[in-house]
Amino acid sequence: MRSTLPLPIVRWLVAVPAVALVIAFAGFAPTATTVTTLAKKSPTFVNYQLGTQFIGERCPNSSTPCTNGAAEPAIRADNAGTFYASSENGLGAGTEAWKSTDGGHHYITLASPNALSQTSQPQVAPGGGDTDLAVASARNANGLYTVYVASLNLANVDVSTSLDGGHSWTLHPTSATIPGDDREWIAADGASKVCISYHSSASTNDIFVDCSADSGATFTQLANAFDTAHLYNAEFNNAIGNLAIDPSTHNVYQTFSGIDQADVAPCTAGTGPCNTHVVYMAVSTDGGNSFTDYPVYDNPDRTVSYGHQFVNVSLDRAGNLYSVYSDNHNLFYSFSTDHGQHWSAPAQINQSPSATAIFPWSVAGNAGKLDVVWYGTSYYDGVNPPDSYPASAAWYVYFAQNLHATTTGSGFSQVAASPINHFGGVCEGGISCTGNRDLYDDFGVAASPITGLASIVYSDDQYDSAQPTRCTTTQSNTSACDHTAIATQTSGSGIFR
Repeated sequence: MRSTLPLPIVRWLVAVPAVALVIAFAGFAPTATTVTTLAKKSPTFVNYQLGTQFIGERCPNSSTPCTNGAAEPAIRADNAGTFYASSENGLGAGTEAWKSTDGGHHYITLASPNALSQTSQPQVAPGGGDTDLAVASARNANGLYTVYVASLNLANVDVSTSLDGGHSWTLHPTSATIPGDDREWIAADGASKVCISYHSSASTNDIFVDCSADSGATFTQLANAFDTAHLYNAEFNNAIGNLAIDPSTHNVYQTFSGIDQADVAPCTAGTGPCNTHVVYMAVSTDGGNSFTDYPVYDNPDRTVSYGHQFVNVSLDRAGNLYSVYSDNHNLFYSFSTDHGQHWSAPAQINQSPSATAIFPWSVAGNAGKLDVVWYGTSYYDGVNPPDSYPASAAWYVYFAQNLHATTTGSGFSQVAASPINHFGGVCEGGISCTGNRDLYDDFGVAASPITGLASIVYSDDQYDSAQPTRCTTTQSNTSACDHTAIATQTSGSGIFR
């Protein structure tokens, strides 16, 4: 969540001159170690920054480098192979959006999805917090896949809808049925159904799922992701993850981490611990009207927490589910072949040199094919959390791929997909952060159904000589240099082949 930027920073983000930055990288892989090489060719990536100078700006370009001041991005690909990305400027400052029609090699700047709220809805802040993005699974009346961008405003959830490939947007600034919301997620199904999930401060700490049948114009279907047997998670402790919908079965999946029944008594007595040591999958087989909660993994070590940003769910074309979760040190995944009712034991994804792996995101393709990304560093001392890592800790975007992910014991190939994007501590406390929060809370990966190759959108706070007016060398590793960048896969295996 990026909703607590100090006002001067929010103003800076809005007023930043749209000058230029391009980080052109081909095949970057600093000291990365391949764990189990499943791909015929190790993947390589090209890296560059996105732009916000004007609508239609093409990044990267050969004349004017691209630059932006956004962070905490999201990305999806539609069935035609078009990538859509969004990123936030901070609560009240709106969101940015881009698209790529050439497999992620260039991105075009789109109009801001929620900019209209400043004029058509003057009483509502123009979003800009906790952006997420979804694309429809079936074409609309225009022959295109509807695109949705969600973000937080001061009291509710903005959902912006584009029926024309991101050229124009219709804003729905009060999309959440229950106001007072935090960390929303969005997922789409068919040509016109879209659902959002969020925490609501109006209740205890429930996770609500709202669905719309008219492309986000009205959200008339409301359900709690906690079933009656697991309502204690709302009372004591839980951390929300993302939302996903299976286009074949129309099942809705909401992941979260929380506690188990045995924790209720010590949590009530205040003797704890009340850590989110259980990963759950809330499954709806009736289109999001009701949910049943299944444990993905209940760690018997109650000092462990999977409440770090964020537990993640993705599903492949065969309907297999993948749950990815970090304990603030290592990254694990479990898979389900029966629509989330039963899960495999945890298997570690990250390997050396990524001794620490946080902020995971995943995308699945054809049956058993899975890409996972995270922020990783070789630093780990076994004592301090990432919030307190020293300035020597160098962070990269890591990319791992498993082409047999529903086979127990299968391994991942692993490479660093970016240059260093941050040094030092990474605060994971959201609005309670007191340390460096330049990477904010999440980023993402998508894969083209046409090529099978991935495009990653991520946050970077490093100075580069190509953007001298955006920040100075002394401001590197601070929010003054924060920007959204792309790492697009240029070789290696794809997950849709």
